[in-house]
Amino acid sequence: MDLLGNAAEQTISIGGRALHRAELMERAAGVAAEIAGAEAVAVHATASLETVIAVVGGILAGVPVVPLPPDSGPDERAHILGDSRASLLLAARGAYEGGASGTEPRQIPVDDVPAGKSVNVETFGDATAFILYTSGTTGPPKGVLISRSAIAAGLDALAEAWAWTPDDVLVHGLPLFHVHGLVLGVLGALRVGSPLVHTGRPRAEAYAAAASEGGTLFFGVPTVWSRVCADEDAARALRGARLLVSGSAPLPVPVFERLAALTGHAPVERYGMTETLITVSARADGDRRPGHVGLPLPGVRTRLVAEDGTPVPADGETPGELHVQAPMMFGGYLNRPEATAASFTPDGWFRTGDIAAVGPDGWHRIVGRASTDLIKSGGYRIGAGEVENALLAHPAVREAAVLGTPHPDLGEQVTAYVVADGVDERRLIEFVAERLSAHKRPRSVHLVDSLPRNAMGKVVKTRLR
Repeated sequence: MDLLGNAAEQTISIGGRALHRAELMERAAGVAAEIAGAEAVAVHATASLETVIAVVGGILAGVPVVPLPPDSGPDERAHILGDSRASLLLAARGAYEGGASGTEPRQIPVDDVPAGKSVNVETFGDATAFILYTSGTTGPPKGVLISRSAIAAGLDALAEAWAWTPDDVLVHGLPLFHVHGLVLGVLGALRVGSPLVHTGRPRAEAYAAAASEGGTLFFGVPTVWSRVCADEDAARALRGARLLVSGSAPLPVPVFERLAALTGHAPVERYGMTETLITVSARADGDRRPGHVGLPLPGVRTRLVAEDGTPVPADGETPGELHVQAPMMFGGYLNRPEATAASFTPDGWFRTGDIAAVGPDGWHRIVGRASTDLIKSGGYRIGAGEVENALLAHPAVREAAVLGTPHPDLGEQVTAYVVADGVDERRLIEFVAERLSAHKRPRSVHLVDSLPRNAMGKVVKTRLR
């Protein structure tokens, strides 16, 4: 099954280094010949052309690719390599130091692999293309099996929703070991046939420079868009773009509004997970609503379920756990049949673990993770995201994270961690109370210098507890 499209003319540029599509495919064919027959191959996924060559080589060879975060610690790295049973590790020459135990896979420097010719490997849609490891917030990371057909379905649905064509020039600077940066941001460009400009790092000035050179479609996470807004000249340079897309975490409403004012583009938000790829999105030709992620993509079904298993009404206010059925669904967790079974309901819906509200018109709003973002206080169910957006509306607040902490009477209380200048705890509590219901106001506000974040810019709330 062909994932890579058939564009004749295309350029892939990463960090200022570029390859034409024909040269990329020849070098990837050489990698494919080198790794043919392997059970799985790990890729030291730096932001580099070598990573793209290695990943495309794995796809051509029909060998599952295991992206290895370049900043992974020794324990995480050992777990991913051991659990995936990757027998080879592809990396740019000199980029991977790894461990010295002698138990790691044999390393192949991508730079030293000679170019090859076309590869004739029979592949099927249900064959695994990637083993992507989750963040492991509740234990060791789990390997998520993503099939070739799931990727094709997901990318084709997004191309339709975003009117993404070969005439676009995709620009982003996201890591190449997650769904956002790698599957959407590399395979998406290859499948559609649009040139890709990867900026190395997602800096505001780099996005502005790419816009001035013809970039039309920009991917970013909320942290990236917040930094773009902080550089007004860079933000205004994006006025010539066609579409700005935000994902991987909820985009705070104040950032949405500021970005729209500076760039002239209301950003498109979308929702997905490693296990489901992207399932819900706003459309290029439709509404863009602050705090909402849009409508289900073609072929996607969603529902909201209460804790007791009963349906939640689509009234736009009542939160429930989001369940999904979709053609871009994962094929299970590697070596974990019990975890796979537990992630689905008896009637076949995937339990996302995310809390959402859905309006009568089908528009989805993500409240947060059930484990950290649904606060049960005094009989009320409170979404952390709503309180975070209220805090971020204060002009002195730069960052905010809200979670539930134990309370002897309420069960949980709303607790906020805030990065702000020139404002105290009392004023912030009053500010929220003026905008939301009384039971939603924080009972405690901690002023901090920064919030802990992962590589995709998501706040790691478990580290705040």
